[in-house]
Amino acid sequence: MSAQAASPARLPSSDVSPWVGAVGLCTLLAYIAICRLWPEVVNTFGLPGPAERLSGPYSALLAMILTGFSMAVYSLLVEKVHRNPSTGIDWNLRRATSEIMEISVTKLAGLWATWIIIGGLYCLGRWYWEGQYLFAMQVIAVAAVPIFLLSIPYIFWLDRRMVSPRDHAWHFGAMLIGREAWDMDEVKKHWRAWIIKGFFGAFMISILPGGFAAVVEVNYTEIIDNPVNLGVALFELLFVVDVQIGTVGYLLTLRPLDAHIRSGNPFIAGWLAALLCYPPFVFGFMGNGGVIQYEYNTAGWDYWFEGHDVLLWGWAAMLVVLTAIYAWATVAFGIRFSNLTYRGVLTNGPYRFSRHPAYLSKNLFWWCTTLPFLVTSDSLVDAIRNTFFLGMVSAIYYWRARTEEAHLLGEDPKYREYHAWMQEHGLITSRMARFFKRANPRPVP
Repeated sequence: MSAQAASPARLPSSDVSPWVGAVGLCTLLAYIAICRLWPEVVNTFGLPGPAERLSGPYSALLAMILTGFSMAVYSLLVEKVHRNPSTGIDWNLRRATSEIMEISVTKLAGLWATWIIIGGLYCLGRWYWEGQYLFAMQVIAVAAVPIFLLSIPYIFWLDRRMVSPRDHAWHFGAMLIGREAWDMDEVKKHWRAWIIKGFFGAFMISILPGGFAAVVEVNYTEIIDNPVNLGVALFELLFVVDVQIGTVGYLLTLRPLDAHIRSGNPFIAGWLAALLCYPPFVFGFMGNGGVIQYEYNTAGWDYWFEGHDVLLWGWAAMLVVLTAIYAWATVAFGIRFSNLTYRGVLTNGPYRFSRHPAYLSKNLFWWCTTLPFLVTSDSLVDAIRNTFFLGMVSAIYYWRARTEEAHLLGEDPKYREYHAWMQEHGLITSRMARFFKRANPRPVP
């Protein structure tokens, strides 16, 4: 079925349950509450240690670990995702270790070589050794040895049960060892998946501490009457939700959780559009002094609406709603969130209303917070430039959306059904279709 085929009668079922993300969200919020109340806990129970809020970087890391653990346990015990056919695992299989020894050793060679190469790339990238990335490098360095050691029993245990144990990692290992036939297309799939995990995983870990500390330390009683400060605090909380659950998605790419990366985006355009939005590339492109920086002589919504309390409260509420939609779009993925990947088809949550709710809400948030057409310099040129360049940023996200759709349309018939259904029933696409139909009521010959 093509994307232009007739819309299915019903919205296709989602491969991801909404309850997984809900469990993670509840766990995260509960842990944040404990961190905020930790001084009271210490004093009440006479615990050792300082009576201070737990806002440090390792507390942020623990929040992510607990959130991921709760979602993984729920997925296994309640939803039993390990029994999904899409895992590629047959739990009735019990191959002898001797039968899969060569396969597993080859796969381990491919995995270990991959991790060593990624580690070397981390060493070469100067940006990984300064600023927020230092925390990510510390975490990865500590985790490296346990991951190498645990990969041995994990791979042998998994290969005894996999329907086809010669997966992407095996093909890369076979290429290195050179003893068996291997497929270059499989090797490319292996590297697309691991570049995604290596690049975005380090970035996500690096941004865990900042927002988490702000959320744990904020005093809501002091800002409850200020729409700007309260709005910013709620933005921070919702962005922390996005970052924490998003980081889990990059790290828990395990087959028994049915969260493995089935394929990475094969289109260069998709990679280019995505990488432009993240460090280090974003700094030279959209950042301060970047080619399309859109915040020259801007002051933001709070400056322009100062003194108009009703407008400030209304605008703050709207921005919180946009940020909540953005966070919801990540929570809906549960443990399967990551850029540039196909890990199943998601049709519930905000994806019930839009194919790209995160991109849509994020861009609307930027437009409504920056107000690029209003400048403190009173310069029409600044206003035009800012508006034009923020428009270019939105165009990049539209480009990302189209390349992601092209990837998924080629991977899964269910996504093609979802795409066709959304064309007719989506909150945005259906209205656009009706608009163009009214504008051109006669069929085009």
